[in-house]
Amino acid sequence: MTIKALAFDIFGTIVDWRSSIAREVDRFLAEIGREDVDSFVFARAWRDFYQPRMADCRSGARPYTPLEELIAEALDETLAANGIAPEGLGLGRRIHFVHAWRRLDPWPDVVEGLCLLQARFPLVALSNGNLALTMHLARHGGYRWDAILGAEVAQTYKPLPRPYDQAVDMLSIRPEELCLVAAHEDDLRAARMRGLSTAYLHRPLEFGPDEIHLPEGDWSYSADNLRSLSEELSGQG
Repeated sequence: MTIKALAFDIFGTIVDWRSSIAREVDRFLAEIGREDVDSFVFARAWRDFYQPRMADCRSGARPYTPLEELIAEALDETLAANGIAPEGLGLGRRIHFVHAWRRLDPWPDVVEGLCLLQARFPLVALSNGNLALTMHLARHGGYRWDAILGAEVAQTYKPLPRPYDQAVDMLSIRPEELCLVAAHEDDLRAARMRGLSTAYLHRPLEFGPDEIHLPEGDWSYSADNLRSLSEELSGQG
């Protein structure tokens, strides 16, 4: 098996969404005098509140809606759950807060690791993030993609088949020649069902030190960081 391109999940795999959002939440809560709210709990709730909206898009209960719109809806729900009136933010502050998801920091190994991998493989983003969000994340983090694919291009969310199938078609390669790199096994399982190769990237702190996830599947590759993955793939390309 020869890998000809690598596709990457973004949230949790490339960027540390939890700590980055908590940092932005801390700033916001300090501005409004609500330091009593736990910023990490707020961050997790914000993410949890947009997940059912993605599920509605997958099921057809609502048409495909870009992730940043779902994030904005979920923000209002998270604010209300914490006794904060969403309408009190004002349009400018609300947009800035929603765009916190464009300012997520990459994990420490990402910039160097992607450079190592990019020397041998085309790298594509295969994310549920919309194009603008994914583009701004890369610019903020100091890394780049050869292409941005995923949910907005496919008009549906992973782990439905279309984003994986479309990536293979658009790259003009066979499914097994595209390797999905992800920290989430549901993503990897869905990719494997479409014939893709898979690489599990262990991110033990994605949900914090009290919620540790260990790999259960038998993936094509497994690594603790991108440098290790590059070494594991050293015979490819």
